[in-house]
Amino acid sequence: MNSKLIFGIARSLLLARWGQTLVAAVGVTFSIAMFITLLGFMNGLNDMLDGLILNRTPHVRLYNEIKPSENQPVNASSEYRDSYNFISSVKSGITRQEIYNSGPIMQAVKEDARVLGATPKLTAQVFFNEGTIDITGMINGIDVEEEMRLFNFRDYVTAGSAIDAKNVANSIILGKGLADILVADIGDVVQVTTVQGERFSLKVVGYFQSGIQEIDKVQCYASLGTTQKLLGKPANYFTDIQIKLNDLDLAPAVAQEYAHVFRIDAEDIQTANAQFETGSNIRTLISYAVGVTLLIVSGFGIFNILNMMIYEKMDSIAILKATGFSGRDVNLVFLVIALSIGFFGGMVGLVVGFVLSVIIDSIPFNTAALPTIKTYPVNYDPVYYFIGGFFSLITTYFAGFFPARKASKVDPVEIIRGK
Repeated sequence: MNSKLIFGIARSLLLARWGQTLVAAVGVTFSIAMFITLLGFMNGLNDMLDGLILNRTPHVRLYNEIKPSENQPVNASSEYRDSYNFISSVKSGITRQEIYNSGPIMQAVKEDARVLGATPKLTAQVFFNEGTIDITGMINGIDVEEEMRLFNFRDYVTAGSAIDAKNVANSIILGKGLADILVADIGDVVQVTTVQGERFSLKVVGYFQSGIQEIDKVQCYASLGTTQKLLGKPANYFTDIQIKLNDLDLAPAVAQEYAHVFRIDAEDIQTANAQFETGSNIRTLISYAVGVTLLIVSGFGIFNILNMMIYEKMDSIAILKATGFSGRDVNLVFLVIALSIGFFGGMVGLVVGFVLSVIIDSIPFNTAALPTIKTYPVNYDPVYYFIGGFFSLITTYFAGFFPARKASKVDPVEIIRGK
């Protein structure tokens, strides 16, 4: 049968029951709009939470882990060499925390095509002296410029300038929680005592805020040179090498390779944040499940409307079949009706979903825990819009398939005889 004629009949049936058609289209529009809005907001939230941790976490970390020696004296004894030796209360061996042969390792890592960048880090445990009280803290010695380039360090410095940690001698960027405890303003000088008993004066040049309050009460940042001076160590002394890769998914394999080649402990980001990543995946799965459920519910609405339309249009269907339309032609008519509702309702739903996302994205969201976030986070990934449009057509197709099949089997003789 002529496809133009089938589309014309489908259009006439749609317009004849304009109210029902509008209700069905609004159902699809609402479902798609909520699907886009929910998915964009939930994944924007996931991206924000991931950013709090992942932006500040190296993809691969090289370090020396403090652990008991595997070669105990009893294993060296010829008398017990072939025995299974069970040793209790094993203490950690003499393990050097600094990375041995750090210069060649850094050079080899930076020359690896898989590596975006690598930067050294030195961690120092200290006490901040507040009158007669000593407050425990942790100073992270960093290459400030590389830290800003690779790990967005500048975004987390909420007051002062991150680069001042490099440009100002004997300076420190305090965690905001610790700064509140010390009542230290920018420009003030704080007294620091190392675990070796050495006392230093450091100038506060900024505040750091990660969004995790307990961390901000302990962690501070200084230049690598300042931290080495605090510990009385040479310029080539550091305890970590932080590596950022071009492809995050390569982190486990690269960590294993580096651990084997450099004879050093290596930790990848997936291992370090396994629980956090699982939580993100579950939240994404829930948002998809809710969105698909909305689409299925709208599909049932279209199914019911088409069933009612078929019941009310039995005379028209009988006439079509009596004048030469086949069951396949009638089937196509009602499938065109269903897909038309899905297409136009879905397109409007995508637009409405985008508008709602923009509205949410412009709502102010100010909290002391998340200083870098100014509005509610929304993800505008085009994949969500493609999935929404695809599901609107698939859902309405199946919603119209069974009513269309029912219409194609109508016997015109029985309908006309009944009338």
